[in-house]
Amino acid sequence: MTTNPLLAPISSLLDYAAVRPEHIESAIPALIEEARAAVEKVATDTGPATWQSVIEPLEDASERLWRAWSVAGHLNGVLNTPEIRNAYNACLPAITAYSTWVGLHKGLYAQYRRLHESQEFATLPPARQRIVELALRDFRLSGVELEGEARERYSQISDEAAQVSQKFSENALDAVDQWELLVSEKERLAGIPDDVLAAARAAAQDSGQEGWKLTLKMPCYLPVMQHARDRDLRAQMYRGYATIASEQGDARFDNSSLIERLLALRAEEASLLGFGSFADMRLETRMADSPSQVLEFLHQLASRARPYGERDLEELKVFARDELGITDLQPWDVAFVSERLREARYAYSEEEVRQYFTEDRVLQGLFQVVGRLFGISLQPISAPVWHPEVRVYDVRDAAEQSLGTLYLDLHARQGKQSGAWVDSERSRRRKADGLQTPVVYLTCNFTPPHNGRPSLLTHDDVITLFHESGHALHALLSKVDDPAASPFASVEWDAIELPSQFMENFCWEWTVVQSLSAHVETGDSLPRALYDKMLAARNFQSGMQMLRQIEFALFDMLIHRRNSGLSITEVLETLDEVRREVAVLLPPSWHRFPHNFSHLFAGGYGAGYYSYKWAEVLSADAYAAFEESAKTAADGTRDTLDAATGRRFLDEILAVGGTRPAADSFRAFRGREPTLDALLRHSGMVEDVPVA
Repeated sequence: MTTNPLLAPISSLLDYAAVRPEHIESAIPALIEEARAAVEKVATDTGPATWQSVIEPLEDASERLWRAWSVAGHLNGVLNTPEIRNAYNACLPAITAYSTWVGLHKGLYAQYRRLHESQEFATLPPARQRIVELALRDFRLSGVELEGEARERYSQISDEAAQVSQKFSENALDAVDQWELLVSEKERLAGIPDDVLAAARAAAQDSGQEGWKLTLKMPCYLPVMQHARDRDLRAQMYRGYATIASEQGDARFDNSSLIERLLALRAEEASLLGFGSFADMRLETRMADSPSQVLEFLHQLASRARPYGERDLEELKVFARDELGITDLQPWDVAFVSERLREARYAYSEEEVRQYFTEDRVLQGLFQVVGRLFGISLQPISAPVWHPEVRVYDVRDAAEQSLGTLYLDLHARQGKQSGAWVDSERSRRRKADGLQTPVVYLTCNFTPPHNGRPSLLTHDDVITLFHESGHALHALLSKVDDPAASPFASVEWDAIELPSQFMENFCWEWTVVQSLSAHVETGDSLPRALYDKMLAARNFQSGMQMLRQIEFALFDMLIHRRNSGLSITEVLETLDEVRREVAVLLPPSWHRFPHNFSHLFAGGYGAGYYSYKWAEVLSADAYAAFEESAKTAADGTRDTLDAATGRRFLDEILAVGGTRPAADSFRAFRGREPTLDALLRHSGMVEDVPVA
């Protein structure tokens, strides 16, 4: 019996509380050796190439390795101690080398080709045929056909790129964790919500200081920017956040050289594989056909959104001047003025709404929504966790059969990466001895409970939770029995956001909002009058928001469609060019947004950030099916939680994973090609806007 929890049987839930850094450093090399042996055995097998002789042995060996590495990566993101970081970094080169070695393995590639050309291939189910075909494509994209120096150079690039990305992530995390602003004068904090001040006071006391310690973590940063009346304080906070991990901030964490290096490595990798650019290479595995098609799509959206964005900014400037006496609107004023304008126009504040969204009630409402849509329930279970605040649920179908396990880690804390994301520890897999169900992590950074008060969520937080739940459901409700065709393994990147963005829409339905809300003091649901104000404000500044997303996506595509790397000066110049085209309010020259753009430089979104908008077209159109089938009560209330439509969405989108192209899944659900209409309607971009 092993004492290393990372080597426990994959069928059991992992003992996270028992995982130590030394377990990572001992388990990963052992599992890599085991997986290498399995690859060599398959690659040298001279018998008939069959699913059982090629695919199954590789899955058996590799799933233990990737489960352990997934756990190591997860802990590195949510519990980033120096010891865990060191253990993770010690194993990263070996993991990268193994992945590269597999991708370059000619013997294994030959076995896949033999299987593809065999008589058995025609008898395989379509999902398994697709797995083999995608594997052959990925082998070619992994450099398997390279020879000599090019082959060696490809290995070096893979190794270095992984380490550069990891260092980028560490710098961004450390820059946020190390930054603080100690405020000793209470009057400077006027307007900031009481619970934010209480947390800032406690943070100062915990570090032996007097006053209030403000940080760049979202539960502190965002309320300060929205509510602090002290303009200089907002400017200080804005500058801190805008210069994260750059030469304009703490130079110890400057990501400039890492951005340059990563872009150079990506361009070189693409060139080695015969592509004109990294973007061309990445789009080989996407719904979109080419960088030019993506750019045309983004420019089309920008042209539709631009008049609305210009109107949004003009309204903001007029309000700032006439009501607040701010005649020179600056970027650090935008959140504050926007919140005042929202309050004035719609007679409510985010803080007022927040009192109704207690974390437990929101979770209860979310579980009711997915229960009605997909016929599932989430039952809390006791299991070892990495932090006391983590909750664990067994996801069950209507027959009380377990479909998978969901871990929720919802609160911000020191040493935890910012943002929100979903990842999986293991995928669904049908084995001879039964069904292995998926294990999924859902991670957010909400304000933690404080002084006996529950965690309170903004409506944006609620939307974030529903978004991430869509990703989690994609993995948990998959009926794909082969991991290589699971949602996270093979759904095209520009379609992976469809389920997540789809779920966001329910946060705006009155019947759902009632189930999500209970006032922290009275327990009352959100009043209809307040909901109506929120709904009226739903598309408040939607033009500016859409242009901002398009700005990010254009920047990403333009820096990655070059056939060579860029200097940091060229990177910033490219961003400036994009902003001149699509942005309506330009940030200061010292703004260093790319240095903290982890999606591009430490995540999987390089040459893929457009996916958010691409998938939003799909998700809005998919949700329109629920609007079309909605039932309307006598009082006019609309109920979009239609179980029959939910079942079709489950069967045609969630359950099929990557067993077929995402475009086919969308057509199977909707009965036609997607259109922009629903996205523009949901964004309030349907009426003509006068040109200024």
